[in-house]
Amino acid sequence: MPKELIPGILDNDTGAISKAITRIENGQRVPDSFFSELHENSSQSIRIGITGPPGSGKSTLTNELIKTCLSSNKTVGVIAVDPTSPFTGGALLGDRVRMNKYLWDDRVFIRSMGSHGDLGGLARKAQEAGDVLAASGKDIILYETIGVGQGEHDVAKAADLTVVILVPESGDEIQLMKAGLIEIADLFVINKSDRDGANRLASLLKNILHNFTARGKIEPPVFNTVANQGQGIIDLFMGIQDHLKLMEGKGMLDNRRLNRYRDRVSDLIRERLEDKFWTEEKRAFLNQATQTLNSIKSAPVIMAQKLLDRQPDEF
Repeated sequence: MPKELIPGILDNDTGAISKAITRIENGQRVPDSFFSELHENSSQSIRIGITGPPGSGKSTLTNELIKTCLSSNKTVGVIAVDPTSPFTGGALLGDRVRMNKYLWDDRVFIRSMGSHGDLGGLARKAQEAGDVLAASGKDIILYETIGVGQGEHDVAKAADLTVVILVPESGDEIQLMKAGLIEIADLFVINKSDRDGANRLASLLKNILHNFTARGKIEPPVFNTVANQGQGIIDLFMGIQDHLKLMEGKGMLDNRRLNRYRDRVSDLIRERLEDKFWTEEKRAFLNQATQTLNSIKSAPVIMAQKLLDRQPDEF
């Protein structure tokens, strides 16, 4: 069935896009030929990661960016990654309900995906879903994540450019450095800048970035927004465009896309080798050898080597 969806995806048919992403998210079998046929149509989109601490206004800012993209005649796809409900396994949509106003707008496709326990905040299949949206003709794809601190490096790997959102209460220099956000951000946004401390944080952040940006890299710019009032969004959008041009001029955009491609190939190989390795017999052998703590006689490295060394007829 997935290959039958391709004409609809390429024609920006919402139903075909939804069905394809549902199969990807649920881990249903999708033939390699499906992604192979999509590939030549999935490399034109700009992919932007939006992350930051919970409560920083990521969804509100994403919603405003959608509006700005549309006013600039850009089509938009959104992969919004939420914590997975422990009861239903589905995504907890939270305040994304406000994006429902784009439900009948064929220039926009928004999909909430459960993180399914992925520590990085970006669901494991979100990049494949991004390929589907890119093949449907979306100019810009926004990955909005749940914001779980240091694990947000997954966003940087998936995106061409990563926007980190903070609020005036985000803390002092030590907290910012410990958050692990300095390394992954291409741009910083201080949202809710109508609150006290916004200018102080902006100055502090600019000083940190000036001192810690590695030689040869572009120093991340800092923007102030009040997303729930639409303030600063156009400046941010223009700043994203300018930063992408800088990255492209320095060859950084191509390097990032090449690294993303290599990482995805490596991940696919690892997954397929693991699937091939873990036969029922090997799982049974491991379970039999580790029925209780007292039954464990060897170090994990020894047990792993035993499993690697054993031939199928030895189980």
